[in-house]
Amino acid sequence: MSIFTKYFPHLNVFLYRISKGRLGARLRQQNVLLLHTVGRSSGRAYTTPLSYYRDAAIYIVVASNWGEKDQPHWFRNLLQQQRATIQVKDQTIQVRARQTQGKEYDRLWDLVTRQNPQFLQYQRGLQRRIPVITLTPQM
Repeated sequence: MSIFTKYFPHLNVFLYRISKGRLGARLRQQNVLLLHTVGRSSGRAYTTPLSYYRDAAIYIVVASNWGEKDQPHWFRNLLQQQRATIQVKDQTIQVRARQTQGKEYDRLWDLVTRQNPQFLQYQRGLQRRIPVITLTPQM
């Protein structure tokens, strides 16, 4: 893991929070949200900045983990507890997370890789299949 991938997310979370999304909600051409999860073992609260994509009202995130061989912790936490909270700019939204499969996965993978081809490069270097997760707002 590079110094950038280790420390930049902490700085991004800090800027995003204090500015209510005016800073940190966009990174180059990517929109960024904050995902709030609960640790599957520790029970601690975690906040992770993630690029996101939209499919109608649903938010889509990708568990690429910067192309690392292991699944990201936030993804493993969501497998344990599907309810989470996201912050999109100054809005806080309760969501239900679900890992996509089959044709839905293929369609959404195509949608996100057209917007961020970096995921294709990550996938080529991995033996694991990069998960695509939907975050559906709960009313």
